[in-house]
Amino acid sequence: MDFKSVDEYIARVEASEHNTFTPVSDVLKVGLDLGTAYVVIVVLDEENHPIACEKAFGKVIKDGVVVDYVGAQRIVQSLKEKLEKRLDRALVQCAISMPPGTESSIKTHIHVAESAGFEVTNILDEPTAANAILQIENGVVVDIGGGTTGLAILEKGKVIQVEDEPTGGTHLTLVLSGNYNIDFDEAEKIKMDYTKHNEIFPVVQAVIEKMASIVSKYIDKNNTEAIYLCGGSSCLTGIEKVFEKEIGLTTIKPSNPFLVTPAGIAMNCKPV
Repeated sequence: MDFKSVDEYIARVEASEHNTFTPVSDVLKVGLDLGTAYVVIVVLDEENHPIACEKAFGKVIKDGVVVDYVGAQRIVQSLKEKLEKRLDRALVQCAISMPPGTESSIKTHIHVAESAGFEVTNILDEPTAANAILQIENGVVVDIGGGTTGLAILEKGKVIQVEDEPTGGTHLTLVLSGNYNIDFDEAEKIKMDYTKHNEIFPVVQAVIEKMASIVSKYIDKNNTEAIYLCGGSSCLTGIEKVFEKEIGLTTIKPSNPFLVTPAGIAMNCKPV
């Protein structure tokens, strides 16, 4: 896997939040990521070049389950309208993803997308979506979201097992909130401030160790080449070192792991 190319690609996706790029044709691929902390929509062209991206904070999902249907619909519709204005065209079809093990919530996620004007053409689990970007042949892709830690075990480029358990970025924020005696939103801001990461790391290390233990429980260390982190919560500086120590395997993450899964979802959109 060429991580330099991955980082360059994700940097282009990140740039598409502020710049609208010209597609190679009229065919566009859309990925909708309904996350615990953020809702993200990524638009690619048919050759998977990043075209545009929008995101918004929202507490509408918990552990992969929609807990505020109206709020989720409003956020998705707002992001869709912003993108359509930027692109000067309607966005009709999209792909979505789910944390592994939350299949019972698929219909609600589809309804959110459809109520905002999308037609859902593909549904993936989050680690598999991330691997569309990472292109891991043998290893474990770990997607740490706001509510859960999900993983996909890959052999010869094929997913052979997916797992998911509660413990994610929300748990990090709750620990920070309690430790500093501040409200959740203020703790979330501190968590996302890279200049604060060295200060807060000892406070949240036990939660990170819990995330690593979830992964360790499901993998065969003797037959696993490496761990690959993605998802918004893996942006925390130094998180990969804890995983490496706790699991005993090389652990790697892109320079910006937050947008890996949304871009991978978009890659798997199937325009019809």
